[in-house]
Amino acid sequence: MRTLISVKKDMEFNKGLSLLIETLKSIAIAQYYMMEKRLNVFKEFFPSIESFLKDIDMDTVNHVFMKAKGRAQAIIAITTDAGFLGGLNMKVINAALEEAQKMPTTMVIIGARGKMYVSGQGYSTVNFPGIQDEERHTQAMQLRDYIFQKALANEFDTVKVVHPRAVSFGVQHIETVSFLPFRPPDVSKAIPALNQDIILESRPGDMIEYLVYLWMGEKLHYIFGVSRLAEFSARYIHLDESSEKLKDEDKKVRLEYFRVRHELADRALRELISGRYVRGKK
Repeated sequence: MRTLISVKKDMEFNKGLSLLIETLKSIAIAQYYMMEKRLNVFKEFFPSIESFLKDIDMDTVNHVFMKAKGRAQAIIAITTDAGFLGGLNMKVINAALEEAQKMPTTMVIIGARGKMYVSGQGYSTVNFPGIQDEERHTQAMQLRDYIFQKALANEFDTVKVVHPRAVSFGVQHIETVSFLPFRPPDVSKAIPALNQDIILESRPGDMIEYLVYLWMGEKLHYIFGVSRLAEFSARYIHLDESSEKLKDEDKKVRLEYFRVRHELADRALRELISGRYVRGKK
């Protein structure tokens, strides 16, 4: 049987740990809603790009970004180095590995922990640091430049991004977004066509290349933010589950505490009665 002091120490430890978990949950909630507000800042950017694309006859464009030959691909897997998110990382990596079976693949891993999961799988890997909120735009542009240069050099003609997405605060799923070959969105209904001929001063291929360059950078910036939202959501859920487990454990410790107190009181009472009985016999 444990001593009353050791059981009480466990109770105090559980109380302190519970307060810490509740604090971390509050931080995760605040980070989620702050990031959600930031993602709406440039929501008009993508329709602006699409408004240019609608005036280009895509059937006449011959550019490496528009056609896939199925030779090689890059799979960008966005993982996190933050704690409590190993399960989310594994879901991203499993989805990325499933995509990688379709053709020769270079795995581009965001986050050091994600790279560890892929090591030993037999794929060529390139690693970028995990997403930092203050450096999110810079990191997105660096990754964009890497992908852009490699695609122009014909090192791969297919690019997909696998990342976590928060459907709501309590639900996440893994999403795969195709970057290359570039598929212009159907904007014929969303954006009215102009009733006049358009004079293109640049070649359509050059325009597509520049517009894809802009689109790719901002899309990665947006996806990085969406991935961070999923991280905050997943962290909160993990912490909430840990909190529930801790409450169950604390109930067991409290029951043990009262049982030990009862046994000590019972033993003291028995010793008192035994002492009086012995003294009475004398």
